[in-house]
Amino acid sequence: MILWLNPVTGVSGDMLLGALLGLGAPLDQVRAAIESTGLRGWRLSTEAVQVDRIAATKAVVDVEDTSTERHASELIARVRQAQPEPVATLAVAAITAIAEVEGALHGQHPDDVHLHEIGGLDTVVDTVGVAAALHALDVTAVHSAPLALGSGTVRCSHGVLPAPAPATLKLLRGAAVVGTDLPGETVTPTGAALLQAIGTRFTPPPAMTVQDTAYGAGTRRFPQRPNVLSATLGAPLGAEPTEPTEPMVVLECNVDDVTGELLGHLLDRALEAGAADIWTTPATMKKSRPAHVLHVLCRPEQQAELAELVLSETGSLGIRHHAVDRQALPRHTTTVTVEGHEIRLKHGPWQTKPEHEDVAAAAKSLGRPLRTVATQALAEAPPQ
Repeated sequence: MILWLNPVTGVSGDMLLGALLGLGAPLDQVRAAIESTGLRGWRLSTEAVQVDRIAATKAVVDVEDTSTERHASELIARVRQAQPEPVATLAVAAITAIAEVEGALHGQHPDDVHLHEIGGLDTVVDTVGVAAALHALDVTAVHSAPLALGSGTVRCSHGVLPAPAPATLKLLRGAAVVGTDLPGETVTPTGAALLQAIGTRFTPPPAMTVQDTAYGAGTRRFPQRPNVLSATLGAPLGAEPTEPTEPMVVLECNVDDVTGELLGHLLDRALEAGAADIWTTPATMKKSRPAHVLHVLCRPEQQAELAELVLSETGSLGIRHHAVDRQALPRHTTTVTVEGHEIRLKHGPWQTKPEHEDVAAAAKSLGRPLRTVATQALAEAPPQ
């Protein structure tokens, strides 16, 4: 998979992590990789936020030990324990890059470098978390638009320094940058080190089939400019579809002697029992009797339970089954607010659709037609 970044307000470790989690990197897998380092007293969660009307994902990192000063060697030893091995390799490379530039600036060997602002345990969470998210998304190439650099000054343990800080500028060697009127630090050392460690190439969007886009939220707020990192995931042009397929089973039976109420009841019960989908199609049976064909899509391990449910509810004397492969496209959910009512939006590669239950509840409360509320919700949708 290809990842293309558009850092119009810069990049930090938590912005990159939020964007990757927004693209669908499983939070449980990311947490497991961080836990494998042996780190204690930390929490990683996500928040769905609106940044100047753009729906974004904020990675929230909390550590009980809030000290920001440690030897780089201590952090490197910690992230080296991460599993799987590619995650550890990338995280070690990022922190090592920071140690090397700090050492060069202060005339020290990297092993002896004492990190100040970025010596906190949250650096472990950010670097291992980003590495784990990239691994989970199977990202093999990262491209980026030029990095937006702020100006002015930044305050650190060494006093007031020009922005970007010296260490950040050294980490950006070879990177494409562009100046902005944004004040202060827009590219953090951790963000710059991660981009270097993953071999980021600074190019226009590469040739790829776009699959999804998400936004990682930054902490600062700028006037009339959303502080988000845009991240787009895609497959190389000409590549086979990368969405995995999974084996499924379709159960079918013909029914001509059940009521519409019973069919509706059965559809609800099958979904509650774990069916992936259930539907009916009209049919004409022998002796020209009108009927329905009932179809149930389920996983193989659910076949017996759902077949028994269909047969017991319909009274049918038989049921057919055949194996199919299902390919599920990537999707993610955001939430918008319509006049005080939260409505979930499901985003796929080609369409955004409001959740019917949320729209119906809002329409009833507001006393408006359902289609009007649905249109309002879509108007609030973030750009995809």
